[in-house]
Amino acid sequence: MASPRSGEDWLDPLPFLRGTAWLDGPRAVRADPASLGVLPWDVSERAALPIGVRLEFTAGPGTRAVELRYRARVPGPDERLRDVAHSFALWRDGHCLTETSGEPAGGEAVVTLPLPAGREGGGAYTVHPPESQAPVVLGVRAVGGEVRPAPPRPRWVVHGDSITEGWWATRPAHAWPAVAGRSLGLDTVNLGYAGSARGELPVAQQLATLPASLLTLAWGTNCWEPVPTSAPLMYEVTRAFLTLVRRGHPDTPLLVLSPLLRPAAESTANALGATLADLRRAMEEAVRDLRAAGDRRLALLPGFPVLAPEHLADGLHPNDAGHARIAAAVAGAVRAHGFLQARAAA
Repeated sequence: MASPRSGEDWLDPLPFLRGTAWLDGPRAVRADPASLGVLPWDVSERAALPIGVRLEFTAGPGTRAVELRYRARVPGPDERLRDVAHSFALWRDGHCLTETSGEPAGGEAVVTLPLPAGREGGGAYTVHPPESQAPVVLGVRAVGGEVRPAPPRPRWVVHGDSITEGWWATRPAHAWPAVAGRSLGLDTVNLGYAGSARGELPVAQQLATLPASLLTLAWGTNCWEPVPTSAPLMYEVTRAFLTLVRRGHPDTPLLVLSPLLRPAAESTANALGATLADLRRAMEEAVRDLRAAGDRRLALLPGFPVLAPEHLADGLHPNDAGHARIAAAVAGAVRAHGFLQARAAA
């Protein structure tokens, strides 16, 4: 890791950023800074983390490495997140090439990511920063050549809970939205909010304002607990949420993934008497009814068959194999419904 250097050869990082929804100054955030007052506090809190935000670039001949100047806070030795991998991962053609750790002294540092010898030109590279550090990239520059922002891709906005956010995936690039986005050739915008995603209508209103070529909603397990929902309420909330999203996206392809397997909740009633199976049926019924009423760009992917117990790391969140299965199921549904042409993985 190099020390920060001054100079005018640093490029503006904004054209390189992907997976961005909103900006708050130089920070990529996952909720509209102008509308935080109407959002639940847990959504606003999780939205401050740049989940799914990454950099994509192409390298010219002779480029040996790319440098990123960034600012971040590394957790202290006694903090829970200390053991999480704090590394910048360089990906190409669907594979991780290298991981480089960076711990900014005084809050700012430069990390150098070497490119593979003999493969400098052509193709796009992706850098996945350490999300838990909430790094803010301040500059990008090439070593020995040049780098340019990668061509833009169609935007895929994904909303969900901690599973969508990528919990228990060993790396940000292994979370199911990231995996499916690579498979489909899309610019994935991850709006997964751990602990929430219970059909909050202000979130639906924010989704309606975001430009998107494809939308995916994957929430519902947190409606069993910690905030209990009845099956009739789940039906109505699903319809209301989709109706608000459709105000901004009347014709955008929209895929709904109903709640995934959660063994402890499947046949156990919550405080309002609903099992997760009941809530799943209510959500799926709402989607089918809206489709029958004429929304032909709306599709349903039933979540229960996607995972088996061995794909869960803690009885709720999928492990890497589980994330890969969700990604395959979602990408397969997108292709099967003809929502987007399949694109080569980046």
